[in-house]
Amino acid sequence: MTKSPAKSILAGLLVAIAVGWQAPLYAQKTIESDYIGQRQRMVTEQIEGRGIKSPAVLSALRKVERHRFVPPGYVAAAYSDFPLPIGYGQTISQPYIVALMTELLAIKAGDKVLEIGTGSGYQAAVLAELCDSVFSVEIVPELSQTADRLLKHLGYHNIFVRTGDGYRGWSEHAPYDGIIVTCAPTAVPLPLQEQLVEGGRMVIPVGESYTQELIVLTKHRGKLQRQSVIPVRFVPMLREDGRKY
Repeated sequence: MTKSPAKSILAGLLVAIAVGWQAPLYAQKTIESDYIGQRQRMVTEQIEGRGIKSPAVLSALRKVERHRFVPPGYVAAAYSDFPLPIGYGQTISQPYIVALMTELLAIKAGDKVLEIGTGSGYQAAVLAELCDSVFSVEIVPELSQTADRLLKHLGYHNIFVRTGDGYRGWSEHAPYDGIIVTCAPTAVPLPLQEQLVEGGRMVIPVGESYTQELIVLTKHRGKLQRQSVIPVRFVPMLREDGRKY
């Protein structure tokens, strides 16, 4: 039996509608697949290729979707080997530096971590894959609020973000098993030293704008043992009035 012209037109419209609904979904799946591939290459080439060995850290870097933590204009470069601007004079760190600092922190399941410098929330998300809870302090209110909303949207209910002066830490939840600092003071803040648990580690860049050094501090019998790692360049740690620490 042949179809009438009206029925043929209707059938064609139904097919077109079905294809129209499927096309965006297919495109989205294709894009997400591309991001997965970029993320795998990032870990293999930029992170494993430079000596990061912790299986837990490598797994976290493969899982956390870095492209969600950069501004729309920089999404295409989300998995590239360099830091990216996120506004307000701040940056999201180079993937290798995120991995290195996380591995140096040597955190484990059940640990409580303090992060100074939330930024867009990427480092906090990586940490949250490895430990029990992350308390993150960001001095820029707009970044703090945006990161908090994004992290909650992505399902990270073990990350707690507040706006404040990172130099002072977050004493209400101290002591911390690990402290990670993503901005550079000229000297290690005393409040952060006091908020680190005995046996805990702090990973922090210290120094002037062009002569910073990434260091690891381990608290042993109440004193901090210092290990220098590599020269780095981070944004400075700022006071609430905008002056540098």
